[in-house]
Amino acid sequence: MNAVGAMPNKNMEQLWSKVPLVTITFWLIKIMATTVGETAADLLSARLGLGLSVTSLIMTLVFLVFLALQMRAKAYVPFLYWVTVVLISVVGTLISDNLVDGFGISLTTTTIVFGIILAVVFIAWYRSEHTLSIHSIVTFRRECFYWLAILFTFALGTSAGDLVAEGLDLGYLTAANIFGAMILLTTIAYYVFGQNAVTCFWIAYILTRPFGASIGDFLSKPNIAGGLGLGTVTTSLIFLGLIAALIAYLTATRVDQEEVPHSA
Repeated sequence: MNAVGAMPNKNMEQLWSKVPLVTITFWLIKIMATTVGETAADLLSARLGLGLSVTSLIMTLVFLVFLALQMRAKAYVPFLYWVTVVLISVVGTLISDNLVDGFGISLTTTTIVFGIILAVVFIAWYRSEHTLSIHSIVTFRRECFYWLAILFTFALGTSAGDLVAEGLDLGYLTAANIFGAMILLTTIAYYVFGQNAVTCFWIAYILTRPFGASIGDFLSKPNIAGGLGLGTVTTSLIFLGLIAALIAYLTATRVDQEEVPHSA
């Protein structure tokens, strides 16, 4: 029961936010999750020989299970939330890869289409809830919008990152530097020039996807392809280990949890 003794429904206010505070740890895990999304998708579909279709089916089912658990949770749980983020990163990558590699759609087209879809999601979210702030994720409907937006930030970021690195033939390290510079400019816009916090957050959130994916490709791809040749297994294990350590830290310290007494 809620604070006033009535049973909550799906569209009523909840007591706790379902997402973490935005700290340096948030961005570190987010970037590493995007890296794992890129390398794990390649590992499962190519290295293990499952193929895009089978990999997409398996990872989508696993993601839906964890998403359902996340949606049923009454408050933010670090393990549940961040595993869902890692899985949605893999699924978002596979959506882009299926369209490009499976159906032969160009990276330019998928980048534009995903950008349009994401814009539509944001518009629908704002018209419905009058806010895009992640500090307001305290109702079922807002959380639905939140995860839908995140899915397409990953799909968009995958296509955009591959477009810059491969489509424009700039290479993975150059692509990482370009997106990293754009993140830096967004950070300066917020901290130095006082630009809108919500707008800057979502711009940075979108950019961290191609940034992390480019880092993942740079580390895992062979030297002949412009990478360091660590391989998808090693790269995935390194970043999964770091993510697990940070999740354990957040679970123990609760430094990224905040009670939300009213909806924003």
